[in-house]
Amino acid sequence: MNLHEYQGKEILSSFGVRVQKGIVASTADEAVEAAKKLTEQTGTEWYVVKAQVHAGGRGKGGGVKLAKSIDEVRDLSDKIIGMMLITPQTKAEGKLVNQVAIFEDVYYPGKSENEEYYMSVLLNRATGRNMIMYSTEGGMDIETVAENTPHLIFTEEIDPKVGLQGFQARKIAFNLGLSGVALKEMMKFVTALYSAYEGSDASLFEINPVLKTSDDKVLAVDAKVSIDANSSYRHKNLFALRDTREEDPTEVEADSFGLNYVKLDGNVGCMVNGAGLAMATMDLIKQSGGDPANFLDVGGTADAERVEKGFRIILSDPNVKAILVNIFGGIVRGDRVAQGVVDASKSMGDALNVPVIVRLQGTNAIEGKKIIDDSGLKVHSAILFEDAAKLVNQVLS
Repeated sequence: MNLHEYQGKEILSSFGVRVQKGIVASTADEAVEAAKKLTEQTGTEWYVVKAQVHAGGRGKGGGVKLAKSIDEVRDLSDKIIGMMLITPQTKAEGKLVNQVAIFEDVYYPGKSENEEYYMSVLLNRATGRNMIMYSTEGGMDIETVAENTPHLIFTEEIDPKVGLQGFQARKIAFNLGLSGVALKEMMKFVTALYSAYEGSDASLFEINPVLKTSDDKVLAVDAKVSIDANSSYRHKNLFALRDTREEDPTEVEADSFGLNYVKLDGNVGCMVNGAGLAMATMDLIKQSGGDPANFLDVGGTADAERVEKGFRIILSDPNVKAILVNIFGGIVRGDRVAQGVVDASKSMGDALNVPVIVRLQGTNAIEGKKIIDDSGLKVHSAILFEDAAKLVNQVLS
């Protein structure tokens, strides 16, 4: 689950990380009030107006602006809220900006000693250990830094048995070229950042940039945070922050039905039980001359209601020309799935207006195929993978 920048900074602050203070606003009037409160709290007279969307590169798209007065806060907020923000990480049409965050200006005017760094905490899947990735080249696209100057990117892996050690935090600060007070501040920052990552069961904490001010304070000026969805039962307070407006509406609807759905760009919808089989099914569709239109895992149950919901989710995509249902009967029985497909097809009637291929294997697969064949519906059945592939090819021809 992705969070907005202001939400990520709130989490960081709760773990003792120094952050750029800010207040979220949904209207220009709220933005003005937020700016006034920030002046009372911090004394700032300049403000940074930032679009709050789940996408990087907001500044390049016009979603980050510096306001040097309250009037500018109003004008800039009014322009940003409601705009379609286009960045390298959005679709071509961009993302609707529903709110902005007003942050204090932490770049001291006239001071050249401000330094920006890059830092993130994530899992190194090759080693199975968390790692801190960092660079002196903050404020830039880390992908560009990695491509052009890879020697300026450092990593520090964390032993899960002992956690982040003091000497590692010190090493990070040294590699960033810091000394004295700034070195100690960076050590505190790194330690608190890693605590926030572990304490919130995050899959990513990315701070770009981390700022060292001219008076040697170290703080997070940005925050990109993703929380592991598997930890929802432990962090109900964090998952209450979910902003479904930032997600694909169809995926949100599928999630409400308990379906694992990801929309793709192809023409063959697939409904499968199990993530591994779903991936294999997508390969099958590709080899048969089609393109998968989605990833849809119905889990261990596939009764009529669940199958019907899956069909309706898949058919919400106008590009879908056929649907492949691929079920391995382990926990779930093939005949039960087949009856679910038949019942769902009858319930949907003309709404189910594309060819449906059902491939059953495992428990009661033969019985399931007979149920479909005897139903009188225009549903094609198969047991072998290659038979399903041939049927996909036929309906697309």
